[in-house]
Formats: sequence, structure tokens, C-alpha cells
Amino acid sequence: MELRTAAVEGVAVTPEFWRGRRVLLTGHTGFKGAWLALWLKRLGASIAGYSLPPPTRPSLYELARVGEVVDSVEGDVRDPGRLAAALADAAPEIVFHLAAQSLVRPSYADPVGTFATNVGGTINLLEACRGVAPLRAVVVLTSDKCYEENGAGPAHRESDPLGGHDPYAASKACAEIATAAYRRSFFSAAGSQVGLASARAGNVIGGGDWAADRLMTDLVGALSAGRRPRLRNPSATRPWQHVLDPLAGYLVLAERLHAEGQRYAEAWNFGPAPDGAVTVQAVAERVARLWGPGAGWDPDPDAQPREAPALALDAGKARSRLGWRPLLDLDAALAWTVSWYKGLNGGAGARALAEDQIGRYMEGRVA
Repeated sequence: MELRTAAVEGVAVTPEFWRGRRVLLTGHTGFKGAWLALWLKRLGASIAGYSLPPPTRPSLYELARVGEVVDSVEGDVRDPGRLAAALADAAPEIVFHLAAQSLVRPSYADPVGTFATNVGGTINLLEACRGVAPLRAVVVLTSDKCYEENGAGPAHRESDPLGGHDPYAASKACAEIATAAYRRSFFSAAGSQVGLASARAGNVIGGGDWAADRLMTDLVGALSAGRRPRLRNPSATRPWQHVLDPLAGYLVLAERLHAEGQRYAEAWNFGPAPDGAVTVQAVAERVARLWGPGAGWDPDPDAQPREAPALALDAGKARSRLGWRPLLDLDAALAWTVSWYKGLNGGAGARALAEDQIGRYMEGRVA
């Protein structure tokens, strides 16, 4: 099967591929899941979802009425029976596994729940996938934090050692190991029709994220209220990217898995260009300038749980083998994010704001 890329350079998603395609998302009520559901709907896919209720109030899922475009089942990935039943009923060709406990600080408060969700939930999902006959592609989403820390060393490649200092990072490393074990044990035999891959993205930003302890949530919440945000770790370096860039990578990867599963069944990084890895302070200062006169920030004087001081991803493999590249540099990613929240504060609808940015992205109008 020859997969054709879109006409716009850099947008490697093939719209024709997705039309009428049956897709199941776990975690579709979360920030990234809601964006992915809206994009898949624009592409014409038939979407099923399995998730707990939205993790925040407000939430992009509710404000953008994502439930209108998804055949949704409420459930916990820690419930293997309910999860397997949802997959059997949906009979998807493609599965994106996004359901997770996705924050570092809560993982210190509830390490057992974090491992149960991120590791046990992934195993439950993969076990359920073994019984879905139409299935052709599974993409398990983990994190750039799945790698063993290397300080300020080179950007992580997919072959680097896995690890994790905090429970969240360790749980994502374990999810990667479990995914690789299932791939080798059950999805790579001769004649297997299912391609199983994992995807590791950087720190994702974009409109509609209200999760606690996320930088953009803290910045936008404080600035909207006329307050100066407090930064917990201003010197920490992260690979920042707009949510649509890694989502494009996930879609392209799923297309390749569907066509040639075993050739692409491995781990993949989706990160920004090298200049997208900057400090928390640098992001805060750029957001303050975008927000307007008088905006600024202060250091948080309270003691904070330990987090990795520096992270960076090497996405060269995705560029060379998938034809994917990030379209939004850091300045554009921040501008799109700030304009989304300002538009919402100004009365624009969350669905319209998201659909407009998805359309601009697909057409390559990213300047």
C-alpha cells in the first residue's frame, strides 16, 4: 500500500487514509486526547473512546463538546474486563493509548495509583488488543521522561537506557518495557497483522490544558487573573512543542503501522527542533511578552519535589523514516497557545478555536 503525503510540505498526515477508519482512543477526555479526537473527526474517522470523566474543570473535552464526535465509554484502564469489552464492541483498526496519570507531582502523592494506571493499564490495554480481529495498529503514548536522566547530556535517542527518578518517570519507563515485551511476544510473529509502537513526546503545550502543575496552566491562570505566576523550577530545561506537532506524528506513525506493521513497530521520539528545548524561565518570559504590558513572573519560594533538571529529545528517526517534522517553532507554539486562551476569554467557542488551529496546521498556515 503506497501512502501519499499531503500536498503541504511537512504535513505528512494522509487525510484519505482516515476517512471512515475505525479508531479507538483511551484517555480521550484528557487534553491531548480531546485534541486528537477533534482532529480525527475532521479527517472523517469513526471514533470510539474509553476513559474516566474529564480530569479537570474546566476541560477541553467538555468546552469543545468532544463527546458529540466520539462514541464514548466511561471506564478505568485498571478495569481489564470493562476495557476488553469496550475494545470488542468498537472493533477498531487503530488504537491510540493515551490514558495515564500524567503528572510528576501527583506521582509522589500516589505512587501505587500511578504505577497501576501507567503500567497495569497499559498491560490491560495490550492484553485486550490481542483479541481484536480487525486491529492493525496500536500506538502507546509514553513520555520523554521515560529515559534514564543524563543531566545536560545529548538529546535522548530511542536507543538510550530507560529509567526514572520519580514514580511518574519510572512508570513510563516500565510501560515502555511492557510494550516492548508484548510486541516481541505476541505482535511480531510471522504473519502478525498488528503493528505495535510506542511514542515519546516532549512537554506539550496548547489551548485547553487546565491540568494542575503544568506550566502553561499556571501561567495562563495567573495572568488571566492579573497575578504574577510563580515558577517552581525556572532553570529546568524541557523540549516544548505545540500539541498538534506530536499528534501529527502519532497519526503518521499509525498510518505506517497499518500499512507495514512490523517495519515500524518500535519506539519513536516526537520532539521539537533543538532550539525548542529551553528553560521554564525562558518560556514564562515569552508568554509574558505575548500576554501584554505588566505581565511577569516570580520564583516560587516553597520547596518542590525533585524533577529532572534537563530533558531533550532527538527526533531524527521520525524525520528520516516517517517524513514527519514539527511545523511550529517555539515562538509560534506559544503564540498559538496564548491566542487560544485569549480567544476563549474573549468569548470564542473552544471547539471553533481548536478546529481553526487544526485547519491552519493541516494547510501549513503556521506563520
